[in-house]
Amino acid sequence: MNQEERKTAIRRMRVLVAAACILMLLYGLRLIFLQLVNGDDFKSQATNTTDYKFTVTAARGDIVDSRGERIATSVTSYNVVLNKLLMGDEDLDGMLQKIVELLRANGESWNDTLLISQPDAAGNYTFTAEEGSTRDQKALAAMKDNLGLQQYATANDVMEKLVEDYDLASYPLSWQRTLGGIHYEMQLQAFSNVNNFIMAENVSEATVATIKEHSLSLPGVEIVETSTRSYEQSTVLPHVLGRVGKITAEKWKVTDENGQTTYPLREKGYNMNDIIGISGLESAYEDELRGKDGVETITRNSDGVIVDTALTTVPEPGHTVQLTIDSRFQKAVDKALAENIDMINRVYNTGSMKAAAVAAVVLDVKDGSVLAASNYPSFDQNLYATQYSEYSADESLPLFNRALQGLYTPGSTFKPAVAVAALDSGLINQYSTVFCNGVYNYYSDYHPKCTRHGHSGNIDVITAIKWSCNIFFYDVGRRLTSEVYDAYAYKLGMGVRTGVEVSEALGHLTSKTDSNYIESLDVQAAIGQGNTVVSPVQLATYAATIANRGTRYRTHFVKAILDSNTGEVLQETQPEVMDVIEDRGETFDLVQQGMIGVSQTIPVLASYPYTIACKTGTPQRSEGYYVGSTYKHYTNTTMIAYGPAEDPQIAIGIVVEYGGGGARAGNLVADIFNAWFAAQNGTLTVEDDTPADVTDTTDTTDAAGTDGQTDAGTAADGQTPADGTAPTADTGTDTAA
Repeated sequence: MNQEERKTAIRRMRVLVAAACILMLLYGLRLIFLQLVNGDDFKSQATNTTDYKFTVTAARGDIVDSRGERIATSVTSYNVVLNKLLMGDEDLDGMLQKIVELLRANGESWNDTLLISQPDAAGNYTFTAEEGSTRDQKALAAMKDNLGLQQYATANDVMEKLVEDYDLASYPLSWQRTLGGIHYEMQLQAFSNVNNFIMAENVSEATVATIKEHSLSLPGVEIVETSTRSYEQSTVLPHVLGRVGKITAEKWKVTDENGQTTYPLREKGYNMNDIIGISGLESAYEDELRGKDGVETITRNSDGVIVDTALTTVPEPGHTVQLTIDSRFQKAVDKALAENIDMINRVYNTGSMKAAAVAAVVLDVKDGSVLAASNYPSFDQNLYATQYSEYSADESLPLFNRALQGLYTPGSTFKPAVAVAALDSGLINQYSTVFCNGVYNYYSDYHPKCTRHGHSGNIDVITAIKWSCNIFFYDVGRRLTSEVYDAYAYKLGMGVRTGVEVSEALGHLTSKTDSNYIESLDVQAAIGQGNTVVSPVQLATYAATIANRGTRYRTHFVKAILDSNTGEVLQETQPEVMDVIEDRGETFDLVQQGMIGVSQTIPVLASYPYTIACKTGTPQRSEGYYVGSTYKHYTNTTMIAYGPAEDPQIAIGIVVEYGGGGARAGNLVADIFNAWFAAQNGTLTVEDDTPADVTDTTDTTDAAGTDGQTDAGTAADGQTPADGTAPTADTGTDTAA
């Protein structure tokens, strides 16, 4: 190679090296641009994902009795859930058909609240809403609104809209109804990528296995473990415990009078499909029982592939609510109610009219704790959903919480309140007397009477309480006036809120502001008549206040809130004084002597090992019957009691509908004390947890051998007494109870 060729080769080599260096430099600059300048953007594009969060429901807290025995608890159950995110592009209606067929084969139902029947032979549909059901009628109206239809739309119109909206025209009519109902339910549950649809609840283990076997052909169909409410002692306090249920559309979406729409439960962290306490203690203690839900996070990349599933927040169970009642004692009182109703009907009410129902409330005198709140007839909490129609149609009203919401004329059980007022105000003293000749002649045109049972002549306050002298209380009540003795009755616990954590009837005391007030009502109200109506829980609170010599505690069902995991006491209910009547001297001593005297007139209490103080009442109902040409009213039985009188422990309020004479509750009082003492010494046993029988009643029978007082009627505040009577001025003949 000559010199010239060598120089040419070197030049070419230099050009190639320069070109290579330039390329490498450009490549390096490009890498710098990609990795350093826009690296985060490209990395994000390469790893683009989306997180979807789903609620994991926390177990609801237990409700236990005073000894820690579970009454209401949460048990594991399984739901069939559709996850739209995991379904991908799967044909939804085809999948729904598969699921329905699997559920049918296993005898399961699915969530479908569409109030429309399957088509008849002619292809027509009908609404299934019950005419008399307010809930059904509201749901029917809401359904038409949700679908954009007028309220006059027919069932066929609704189905036509559903078929159009969900493109179901190609399916047979029966499938159109089935799929339309499921789609409508999905709409109600807001089914979406971030909100699963619960298709079937509490399915059997066989159904769980079947769904899992077909999992490959059912993408997005999951078996989700959850918890449902179960009542291990299902006949204990069913009226007070209340119920849980799904959040209704009305509670979820609230529209005020100005048209403003809010979602209060969503703001509190609820989902539309959540279970919530809807009545009783389940509702009152919802915040404590609910617990804190967990979160499951599903991560999907930009290609739609699920790349991760994790429980990012662990659910925390709700707290335990501990009650003041001992479930054994509650069951014993329930049993005593049923047995005493039977005894009254066998021994006393031998005619056609029978004692129909009874309510009793037992309190701890020392702090106002409810030890028992019994209703007869009652119901089984676990059967409520399946037997609701039967329960609600039963004329004996087993679903009615008579103990807290029944309003009854107290009759002569009201007389100790008048005695307290008269003694404490100084109107009378231990030696004051009223002459009883059987007829009260103060008014020229109104002469109410007294039976003078066990008494006559000059009567003092102790004797008046013991023998329930009407004339004494007519005169004392007239001189006091209802304004004065009502003020004391309120302090003692009648006609006011007792403080229980659940709904209770307020009741009413006869007042000069009542629309039907006339002067003679003052004397009638003084013997627990007139317009006065109170509840059994108020009678028990009243009895406990007398036992406490004028100190009224808040009546309550809840003892404490406990940590569900450790049992640690998080909050404990302390005794709370609601009102006080200062004990000036011997007021409560004299009243107690009179009430002890009453118990001495009732053989079963007179012979009882401990001294019982009580007062009976025989208030008349509005219904009546003839004995020859004489018209008589049917009567209820009422009683208040406490004991042992020397150191009161428990107080009782009782009402027996159509029971007759007040003393007929004596055996029930003795049975309750027997059960309480047995619970204290550890000998109380309960045979079983079967619900009390539900007895049908009629209104045509004779309460044989009863004497009564004039019916109280409807309270002036608009609340209706349990016997549903109308308000009238009282002009009838009255007898001691």
